[in-house]
Amino acid sequence: MRRIIHKKFFNRDAHIVARDLLGREIRRRIGSRVVRAVITETEAYMGPHDKASHAHRGLTKRTAPMFGHPGTLYVYLVYGMHYCLNLVTREKGYPAAVLVRAVRLLPSGILINGPGRVTRALAIAKSFNNKNIFSDKRLMLGPRHFTPKQIRKTPRIGVPYAGAWAHKPLRFLIE
Repeated sequence: MRRIIHKKFFNRDAHIVARDLLGREIRRRIGSRVVRAVITETEAYMGPHDKASHAHRGLTKRTAPMFGHPGTLYVYLVYGMHYCLNLVTREKGYPAAVLVRAVRLLPSGILINGPGRVTRALAIAKSFNNKNIFSDKRLMLGPRHFTPKQIRKTPRIGVPYAGAWAHKPLRFLIE
C-alpha cells in the first residue's frame, strides 16, 4: 500500500481537514490482511480555546499527542471501554485534531457508526496512540473514493459541558 496523503494535508485547521477526510479510504493492516473503509463522519476539535477539546486544560500526559506533529494519532479510552481515533492537525505545539466517528467498510458497504465501533472494526487500540500516520505501517489513509456532494454540518455529539462550543457545527457527515 502506498501513502496517498502528504504531511501538509494535516497542517491545516481541523474543520478543513475534517471535511476533506470525508470519502477518503482508511486502511488497517492486521498481519497479512487489510481492512478497508471509507470515512463517512468526522468531528473537528479546534485547539486550546475549544472547550470540548481534551487539550482545553493544557498539556498533560494524556493530551501530549495532540500537541504533536500533524498526522499524529491521538487514541484514547472513553467511558473506560471504547477507544477513539483522532488525527492531529495544524503545526506541532497547537493541539487540534479530528475524531473519526463513522466509516463504511469495503467492499461490504456495512456502515460502522460511532467512534468506539470504528476503532473496534479497525482493531485500533492504545498501542496506536502517539504514532504518526506517515510512519506507522499498520494504518494508512488512501485516496478519496468519491468527493461528497452533500456534506451536512451539525453540532458535535456528547459535549454538553463545552458551553457555546457544544453548539458549533463542527461535526461533518456525508448526506
